[in-house]
Amino acid sequence: MSLDNLRGRVAFIFEEEDFDVDQIVGVKNIKIQDLDELAAAAMESYDPDFASKVQPGDILIGNHNFGYGHPHYPPMKAMRHLGIAGVVCESFSPGYWRGEISMGFPQATCPGVLSHVSRWDEVEVDWDANEFRNLTTGTTLPIDPLSNADRAMLTHGGLIGYLKRPQDDAAQPSQ
Repeated sequence: MSLDNLRGRVAFIFEEEDFDVDQIVGVKNIKIQDLDELAAAAMESYDPDFASKVQPGDILIGNHNFGYGHPHYPPMKAMRHLGIAGVVCESFSPGYWRGEISMGFPQATCPGVLSHVSRWDEVEVDWDANEFRNLTTGTTLPIDPLSNADRAMLTHGGLIGYLKRPQDDAAQPSQ
């Protein structure tokens, strides 16, 4: 199995360093279990029309230490429910990174990305070339390569898929 490239529009840019993803749904909504209700609350304080603008495949961009704070899953579950395909940031909080990779949600670290994107630009993450491409402007930046374990988890849809993969796949080293 290979890891499909991410390709979509920049749905939102989180410029704040140490961004706590709980703010995406608001702390008061963090315990909501219904995905439709959670998604409806997503981004209310940043862009009240976000849910109507986002399209499947869109990508979020963030600053340094994205995911700082408590690594709660509901905010990004809401984002995935709305169609967000992945996140590209200057850097990630380690707890957030591990949790979302284990959920099978693609993340890419791309130093310098904030100064090379605007909202709604068409972008692509090429995992094999380790590149982030802004297709709107023609800019290409290197991304940090995924570890073999992270690539394997993303390829298999997360930790559970990775653990349940066919033994033929388990015997072959991840690329």
